[in-house]
Amino acid sequence: MKWFWRILGALALVLLAAFFILRVPDTDPAEMQAKYGAAPSRMLAVGDGRQVHVRDEGPRDAPAIVLLHGSNADLHTWQAWTDALSADFRVVRFDQRGHGLTGPAADADYSIEAFAGDIDAVVDALGVERFVLAGNSMGGAIAMQYAIASPERLDGLVLVDASGAPIERDADGNIAFKLAAMPGVGSVMSQVLPRSLVERSLSQSVSNQKIVTGEAVDRYWELARYPGNRDATRARFSTPRSAFSAEQVAQTDVPTLVMWGEEDKLIPYEAAGWYMDHLPDATLAAYPGIGHLPMEEAPERSAADLQQWLARTLSSRDTPQDGTGV
Repeated sequence: MKWFWRILGALALVLLAAFFILRVPDTDPAEMQAKYGAAPSRMLAVGDGRQVHVRDEGPRDAPAIVLLHGSNADLHTWQAWTDALSADFRVVRFDQRGHGLTGPAADADYSIEAFAGDIDAVVDALGVERFVLAGNSMGGAIAMQYAIASPERLDGLVLVDASGAPIERDADGNIAFKLAAMPGVGSVMSQVLPRSLVERSLSQSVSNQKIVTGEAVDRYWELARYPGNRDATRARFSTPRSAFSAEQVAQTDVPTLVMWGEEDKLIPYEAAGWYMDHLPDATLAAYPGIGHLPMEEAPERSAADLQQWLARTLSSRDTPQDGTGV
């Protein structure tokens, strides 16, 4: 049996050496701040010594819309919408805890309640009282959670290919998310994290492959390796999640725009139908030939749909309900 243990020991040494050879180091914070945190970015103090990477653009007295990115993404995913909206709206977007230049949460809390609490922290620090809240993927579930808990602060809700519906996900899914969710494997892969894996993950998430550019892949890859973000990702994927119930969603009396790519391989289009069935005041915008990121894959059309819905929704909010129309 000695030979068996010798072979096993030698194999362990080879694997350990391979791990350290292939391991990708963290990115340099100063370099990342310079590359991805230039104006109009700023680090916003939100209490308890926390700093959140925020972009706050548009007229300060205009209606506000807050944008929440998805898992392993960052505030830059909303650039096209910001360009389209910021002339008429105050557009607030930020890197959520464990993402981008915000980095890991000091309390290591990656529950949906903690993410939702950060919304209050950011808008309060910016002096925003009421706003429209939009979220993509993970950000959509966080937006839904916030709407359930704090509807009084919202003028509207926008769910963009949002998670949280009790719908089984596509079996093909996304390779990076699958690996991250595997105990042990996710820990190893997060440390190795080849750029090719990030590129393949982004490519699997979308139907419009034109957005899978070298610049986009570099951003995802580099910010995923921002110090502490990989540990945060592992902690987030190990944090229990549960789907919303029909009763929870049905009690949310907030005007909602449900936007969905019909070819979404991460969160299938059936989830849009579930939200439409249970939200009391919802409008659907569907995108044939588009995957998980309509705001990037179909930026002009999705932004135009959003602007039209915002015009109707905010006009209705400002119209007196006594039948006078004045």
